[in-house]
Amino acid sequence: MAGRNGRTVRDLRRGNRTAVLQRLYFDGPLSRFELGPATGLSSGSVSNVVADLVADGLVEEAGSVDSDGGRPRTLLRVAPHSGQMIGVDVGETRVRVELFDLALTELARTERPLTQDGYDVDLIVGHIRDGIAEVLAAPQAVPERLLGVGVGVPGIVEHTADRGAVVHGQTIGWDAVPLEELLRSTSRLPDAVRYFIDNGAKTLGQAEMWFGAGRGARNAVVVLFGSGVGACLVTPEVEHGRAVEWGHLTVRVRGRRCRCGAPGCLEAYAGAESLLARWREEGGRPPEGADEETALTAMLAAAYPLDTADPDPVALAVLEETAEYLGAGLSDLINLFQPERILIGGWAGLQLGTRFLPAVRRHATTYALRHPADKVTIELGRLGPDAVTVGAAILPLADFFARGGRRAEPVPEDRHPAWRAALEERAPR
Repeated sequence: MAGRNGRTVRDLRRGNRTAVLQRLYFDGPLSRFELGPATGLSSGSVSNVVADLVADGLVEEAGSVDSDGGRPRTLLRVAPHSGQMIGVDVGETRVRVELFDLALTELARTERPLTQDGYDVDLIVGHIRDGIAEVLAAPQAVPERLLGVGVGVPGIVEHTADRGAVVHGQTIGWDAVPLEELLRSTSRLPDAVRYFIDNGAKTLGQAEMWFGAGRGARNAVVVLFGSGVGACLVTPEVEHGRAVEWGHLTVRVRGRRCRCGAPGCLEAYAGAESLLARWREEGGRPPEGADEETALTAMLAAAYPLDTADPDPVALAVLEETAEYLGAGLSDLINLFQPERILIGGWAGLQLGTRFLPAVRRHATTYALRHPADKVTIELGRLGPDAVTVGAAILPLADFFARGGRRAEPVPEDRHPAWRAALEERAPR
């Protein structure tokens, strides 16, 4: 039966379960007494919801705390073992797959390096499929508790009604790749286990806002600084974040050619790939055959030697110019969105770390309008190299909470009319 606002009793129950689960998850352990004001529910509603969640195995006791003159109050928490999620990071040097429990404690992981074949679609799909199978074979895995698989990818992710998540990754050569269909068709997961696919910068932003340096901020931008650059915008209106193609803002007319094909993009000056290319063009010598992470480590060592050796002036100049471009790019984010925090993550951002940060802050302040610049802080993310994977795992977790701790319904085989055509198109001849 629907009420005047169109909500059914089932909707109300789901909303109450969601409220209790979220408060216990983010602020727990809490007592039933504390859950009332924290959720806005009556004591009777809290008792009923908690009883349901305990019966479902989603909530468990976590000790007790003394009360004022009365009996000790039992503390409650979300049961970590009651669900598991998989997070996948389709990164620039590897595909990382991790299995987590409900508290986002890592249970298993595997990595598959990307070599010359790079972002070949079949290769990436195979890496994800095999990685999922490997972590689910780990001793700690309980496949029947799997809530879903979250995947962070480069590019624009379009969620369509007929084909699921479709990836437009211009910089990696992906043109409308139906990634969700391909994973669904090749994996051995039950139909009830869903894929949640989104931009890697967005999953990074989700992780930092839930568990990292973004906690407590209402307006924030989380920057992914790797081979290229991207960003996730979080505002009260866009609570779960929105990926923005920040790396493809034009910073120089008729400038360097970006890997997207356009001239003068920020990514062509501030991404690690272009940074290393400029060092090489100016006479620098990255290690022969090294991947980008190793080459950037060598460049940093050359520019900032630990011993008494003179710094490599070319490496130093390129890094200083990159800091200015990155700061100028951040100034655009400051002027456009007026965030209270900007957080820098990604493998290159972590490598450059605190050594790079003062110069980036200085240039961002120089190029931005004074009023919004005075109100923003620019910091490094706190979650390290696994942030994208953690954020990807949050996608099925957030969906699980939104359902009030109920598992998703199985996906019908005919959900996507284009499903069979896509398979036939990709079948070996």
